[in-house]
Amino acid sequence: MSSLPSADDYLPGHGDRSWGARSYALDLTYGLEGNRLDGEARIEVEVLEPTDRLVLDLAGLDVAKVSVDGRPPAKFSTRRDRLVVKLRDDVEAGATLTLVVKYGGRPKPLVEKHHGDAGWEELTDGVIVAGQPHGAPTWFPCNDRPDDKATYRITVTTAAGYTVVSNGLLVERRRRGSGESWTYEMDAPMATYLATVQIGRYDIVEHDAPVPLVSAVPQGTARERSAAYDAGFGRQADMVRAFEGWFGPYPFASYAAVVTGDDLEIPLESQSLSTFGKNFVSEDWDQVRLVAHELAHQWFGNAVTLARWRDIWLHEGFACYSEWLWSEESGHESATWWAEHHHARLAEQDQDLVLADPGPELMFDDRVYKRGALALHVLRGAVGDEAFFALLRSWVAEHRGGSVTTEDFLAHASASTGADVGVLLYAWLTEAELPALPAPPV
Repeated sequence: MSSLPSADDYLPGHGDRSWGARSYALDLTYGLEGNRLDGEARIEVEVLEPTDRLVLDLAGLDVAKVSVDGRPPAKFSTRRDRLVVKLRDDVEAGATLTLVVKYGGRPKPLVEKHHGDAGWEELTDGVIVAGQPHGAPTWFPCNDRPDDKATYRITVTTAAGYTVVSNGLLVERRRRGSGESWTYEMDAPMATYLATVQIGRYDIVEHDAPVPLVSAVPQGTARERSAAYDAGFGRQADMVRAFEGWFGPYPFASYAAVVTGDDLEIPLESQSLSTFGKNFVSEDWDQVRLVAHELAHQWFGNAVTLARWRDIWLHEGFACYSEWLWSEESGHESATWWAEHHHARLAEQDQDLVLADPGPELMFDDRVYKRGALALHVLRGAVGDEAFFALLRSWVAEHRGGSVTTEDFLAHASASTGADVGVLLYAWLTEAELPALPAPPV
């Protein structure tokens, strides 16, 4: 057998460019006691290059049955966290296929070099799925590359008394045997790493926001910690209104914030929802800012998604800068104050990171976040507020649902502002040495 494909050199062993998924329909049954997941994935496939096989990512789960257009394939096998489906005949580019995979097992996080563990993970009483960047294959077979976006219908059946939160709108909730079934639909294109399932004993708090917005919080905790809750999560509706003014309309049909009963090291990004540990319910700015950060990802990262992992600054730099904008909007320090503060801190650190290509070992380094935000602040200072925020709104509007690169952003920004943004940001994006921060305009 020939070697298996990789779609991105930052995440080897994931993704296949010979085909793309147009939709996933996942029907999952999960037993909390024993951590048992059984699933059927129905994937609508578009063939992009002539091929005689489909290679999918699936880690740590057993495959019981595969069909292609209702018939068994010539063969299927698993190899190094991949499912290889040998087709009965060669297929040409443009062909469409319906692939159905029945599978199951005891899911667990997948550990990758440089990126640690990600994926389906048990909590004290429930489950989280941390997809970024390589966790999707731990719970469903997929084409795990960030530029392969599809629509999703996700049904999860689990024990009664637990709440399931997933991407998109809840379209059905019903009893199924001794458990309860929850079905969510995400009709906007979504990358595999942004798909998620959260299971726990949660109360649902509704917010008066421009879009349907809820928080799922551990039962009984919403009132007990109201001051701490209100400082960040209680202001999500205000954040949406502010972000819509800066970035354009909220890009999805709903938004949810899940607060787990366990502490988590970092919040988790996913499309139309974000997940936080209970330790993020706090009046401290270092926790509040992350509520704004994860919400901002709905525009920058979810609606508009990188085509390759090297361009992660297009997500994290923008979300970090949104923290600074929200700080100023909510009566804390200004964006300029934060820029000067973090530039001074970065100047004391190692100068070995290239923002537009940090390498897989540094792609989630905090310097990517802060240097990306600084690059945007420099751009804002050069073109002025009116042109800068018009640029952000047009960037999202024109690329919503798509996949982009740094080169795309530079071309768009130059066309939008009339400035040569590639030259303006050249040192920020391509040189390891931290550029000087221009003096703020008078």
